[in-house]
Amino acid sequence: MKILALDLGTSSVRGLVLDGDARPMPGVLARRRVMLTAQDDGTGTVDARNYLACLAECLDELSQRGRLRGVELVAISAQWHSVLPLGSSGEPLGPVLTWLDTRSESPVTQPGPVDPDAFHQRTGTWWHRCYWTVRLPWLRTHLGTPPARFVGLVEYVLGELLTDAPMSVSQASGTGLLDLCTLDWDAEACALAGVRGTDLPELTPPGWYGRLRTEAARRWPDLAGARWAPPIGDGAASNVGSGCVDQTRAAVTVGTSSAVRLVQRMPAGAPLPPLPDQLWRYRVDHDHVVTGAAYSSGGNLFTWAERTLRLPGGTALDAALAALPPDTVQPAGVGFGGDRPPGLRPAGSGELRGLGFATSAVELLAGLMRGVCVQVVDDLAALESTVGQSVEVVLGGGAMAASPWWRHAFQDVLAPRRVCFGRYPEIGATGAALVACGRIADAAMMADIGRTDDQASPTTA
Repeated sequence: MKILALDLGTSSVRGLVLDGDARPMPGVLARRRVMLTAQDDGTGTVDARNYLACLAECLDELSQRGRLRGVELVAISAQWHSVLPLGSSGEPLGPVLTWLDTRSESPVTQPGPVDPDAFHQRTGTWWHRCYWTVRLPWLRTHLGTPPARFVGLVEYVLGELLTDAPMSVSQASGTGLLDLCTLDWDAEACALAGVRGTDLPELTPPGWYGRLRTEAARRWPDLAGARWAPPIGDGAASNVGSGCVDQTRAAVTVGTSSAVRLVQRMPAGAPLPPLPDQLWRYRVDHDHVVTGAAYSSGGNLFTWAERTLRLPGGTALDAALAALPPDTVQPAGVGFGGDRPPGLRPAGSGELRGLGFATSAVELLAGLMRGVCVQVVDDLAALESTVGQSVEVVLGGGAMAASPWWRHAFQDVLAPRRVCFGRYPEIGATGAALVACGRIADAAMMADIGRTDDQASPTTA
């Protein structure tokens, strides 16, 4: 059996073909960069139709190369928190708000949840601009046409390709509207968002699989009989792909953004353990939850610095970073893109301290990268408090694969914990495949984990 794994990220769309053991097949990767509109006012949007076109181009490329032959299962890792208003005919009424968009504001006439702590424990989220409880009322006031319903980006994309596209419990948990125990829409959260059930997607029941529409099956005939598994939130998929699937291991992932997370088995209906104030909790699937914290600064910060500071490339940059004395420039905040929940700092609140006329571009970069490391420390300690023990940390994501210096910086900041490195960067796609195959328990054994000074696996090319 072959598995097509799709990674529907913020900065790119990627398609990989895996074998029956969810291991990537050599040289089978199609990728299209996504045009993200990011502005100083907090805008962070993508065009839904263009995004769909990027995915179609990836499928076209794989099909034309004969790589889709034998694919029986399609697994999807997709960004959390996106929202798209649709008209009565299913047409987008504006761009997709991604997790990076910080413009939404709570209605001044709405006091919020009656019991904020109970709301946080129940939904794993807060009444915050990142979630649909705040985003949907804000969108209604800023749209010229009243929306008929709301979906996430992945539901829109799959709705154009499949015969039906309900929302997975994993994606629903990222909206802030889902009761994590009952796996149904939370009544108070829906009231805050001003929605009824008909305004929201249906939720996938256990055992659901999608199928291509007739016209899509004609375009990609090798996928005509394939089953499409429910999409998994990208953070949850990355944990599984990193081999962090129980309370002994936490994943620190740095892609476009960054996060620290821990997965635990908690079947639907089972009581959920207390959730610390600064952490969120979402669903991986009907049987597992993921708890953690996320940050707007990650690989996007490195990309900005590389472009703006005209840094040397490749091994020259690593050598320059390695030659620096420790802590030359101190990060005071890395809120370039604004806070992720529960924080409320706006975009443009990043800071560096200790600058002087002798400060070099490489020293500025080092300060920024250390800032990404430091922001994880307190939240990792809060995660450890939920399991009553220190945990091993696995670094993963494309940014970690690209920078040995950054991995060493994390190792220093997170000491004395054991810190390892997941060498394969496509952890979201492989994690989604393992979930789709019902093999979460095998993830720790299958992950390609090594020392932080290991070079990235050749498969990263």
